[in-house]
Amino acid sequence: MAANAEMLMKPVPTELVRVLVVDDELFRESLQQNLIDTGFDSWAFGDGPSVLAFLEDGNRADLILLDWRMPGMTGIEVLRKLRISGHEVPVIFLTALSDQMYEEAALIGGAVDFVEKSRSYTILKRRIELIMDGPKAQSAEVAIIQDNDATFSLGDLTLDPEIGRAEWGNDRINLTLTEFRIVHLLARQSGRDVRYREIYDLVRGEGFIAGMGEQGYRANVRAFIKRIRQKFREVDNGFDRIENYPGFGYRWRVDP
Repeated sequence: MAANAEMLMKPVPTELVRVLVVDDELFRESLQQNLIDTGFDSWAFGDGPSVLAFLEDGNRADLILLDWRMPGMTGIEVLRKLRISGHEVPVIFLTALSDQMYEEAALIGGAVDFVEKSRSYTILKRRIELIMDGPKAQSAEVAIIQDNDATFSLGDLTLDPEIGRAEWGNDRINLTLTEFRIVHLLARQSGRDVRYREIYDLVRGEGFIAGMGEQGYRANVRAFIKRIRQKFREVDNGFDRIENYPGFGYRWRVDP
C-alpha cells in the first residue's frame, strides 16, 4: 500500500464495493468514514501518485472519487494517466468547481460523473449505487441493445452489439460501452429526434439526477456527444451524422 494511503484497519469482506477517495484535503477522511459506515470498503489517498501506485501494484478498485484541484498532479491528470495505463475503473469527480466547462472536461476525459462537494452524502451515495448497479437500473430504452443484438448497418455505419464494436466505412471507431450505447440508440432511430433525457437514461438509469440543477443531465449528454463526434472525425473529417435539435436532443441524420 502507498505510504500515505489511509485505511481504517478492520477486516472487510472481499465482496464489498471498494471505493477509493483521492483528495488532498481532510474532507477525504470524513467521506471515507461515511462510505465505510454505509457498507463500502473505502481507502483514502492524499494525492494522485499514491493512488496510481496503489493500482499499479495490482490492487483492486471498483470506483474512484477524485478531487479536481490537487497540488502536483490535478485530478484530470490522474484520470488521463489511469486511462493511458489501461485502468477502466469508473471515476466520479468531486469538486468545488461548478463551471460547466469543468464538468464537460471531466466527462470528455472519461469520468462517469461530476458531483459538487456541497451536495449531501446521501446524494453521492445514490449516484455511486446507480453507477455500480447500472445494468439493473436500465430503463426500457436501454433494452434496445439487448432486444436488437444482431449486427446493424446504416450507410457507412456498422454496429455489432454483441461485442460492442463500431465501424465507419472500413475504419473501427474505438467507442466506450457507454458511447456505443448512445450511437446504437440514435442510429436505430435514425431521422427521429431523441430527447436529452432519453439519452441520459440510457447511460445512468431512469430518473438519475445529474450535474447542476434539474437540467444538469443536458451538459452530461452534450459532453458524451462531443466525444463521440471527435472519435468519428478522427477517421472522417466530414462526419456530420449526429445533429442537435436545440433545447430537445439529438438525431442521427439520414441521407435524403
